Amino acid sequence: MNPSANGWIDKFGSLIADHHDVFQDFPTFYKLLKELGFVYGINVGIPNFIPTEHELSEDERAKINLITALYGTFRLESNGTNFKDFTSSVFKFYKELKIGNSSLLNRFLVGKNTSAQLEQLIDSRAFLEENLIGKTFSSFITNSLLFIDVLLYKQYLEDASEIRKQAQRLEYLTINITYHALNSKKRNRSDERLEQLFASSLTFIEVNEKSFDGHYRKQLVGNKSPWENQYFLDIACLTVWEDHSLDYQESQFVFGFGKDLGFGEMAIKKSLIEVQEFFKINSRSVPFLKDHNLAVQFYDSMAKVVNKLILRNSKRLQKELSQSKELVFLLSKSTIKDLTSEEKKKVQNQLLDIFKSIPSLAIFLLPGGAVLLPIFIKLIPKLLPSAFDDNRIEK
Repeated sequence: MNPSANGWIDKFGSLIADHHDVFQDFPTFYKLLKELGFVYGINVGIPNFIPTEHELSEDERAKINLITALYGTFRLESNGTNFKDFTSSVFKFYKELKIGNSSLLNRFLVGKNTSAQLEQLIDSRAFLEENLIGKTFSSFITNSLLFIDVLLYKQYLEDASEIRKQAQRLEYLTINITYHALNSKKRNRSDERLEQLFASSLTFIEVNEKSFDGHYRKQLVGNKSPWENQYFLDIACLTVWEDHSLDYQESQFVFGFGKDLGFGEMAIKKSLIEVQEFFKINSRSVPFLKDHNLAVQFYDSMAKVVNKLILRNSKRLQKELSQSKELVFLLSKSTIKDLTSEEKKKVQNQLLDIFKSIPSLAIFLLPGGAVLLPIFIKLIPKLLPSAFDDNRIEK
């Protein structure tokens, strides 16, 4: 399954038809979503019944986990298995939330079937920024509060009234929890990145200093939704444990907070242990924990974007390359020796001509896009026959 290509939601529907056993009950399902990182807003994996052709980017994992979580909620709340009913229900849900109401997105949605429309809406939820170039300047490219969509959808299936007000309430409570959890500890650079990540993910509210006055605790006391409360507790535990330690002040905050939500000491400890295990297993793949300087961060982000574009368009690129014998010769030559300045210029011009024929590679044609060509040329030998690369190591 390729979540960056058209038709991926219908493909998901065909795959899920044989795996309804994943959705036994909400506690088990919630535990799976937490292990995948979706609950924490850090998508490190996807359900194991979903095969993929290429290594997935973080936003692609987020989209798969979001559709899985929404379908699981539909399955558990309505006991339904009709996938068309599900896509129709989720599409109406997002329209009630007024997601995708921008004129640009509406233009994309006109004339498409429900699944295709839902793909566009899911894309708009997963990305923090609309501009592809803008995403490359930040490692925070995915929405970290997507589990709020799942809580809202669960509520929508029970009672669809005032769902947008409920969305504002959940975002207000979540951002206050993270803010006050961070203020219970000595801040570091990772804390600042985590705070930025959550703040950037807000959709339904805008925050300022007046938003963090402590009144949110009154709304939490007596909150009747056990899964909202579990999510709030997990987010609080994530925030205080992010630096792999828990001092007295942080401990006082999280246990007091958990008590306000109605949890006992053992349940709070369990949530902390699960966060600890998650970081222990996945710390190397958590973006906001990486302490790269801006130049390295920019290059890494650019390389990921270009690599993704190459993989997604590999067949079309191979076809275009096969029609340009001189370009193939020069690219092949570049794998064994340095090209002259004149040859490099020829490669650049001919590659840009090829990019014009593939719309998704338009990033290379934008002002400054030529800076990406060295990354492209570094990766493109994978598309050439192995005979052109004597030193290729097959993996």
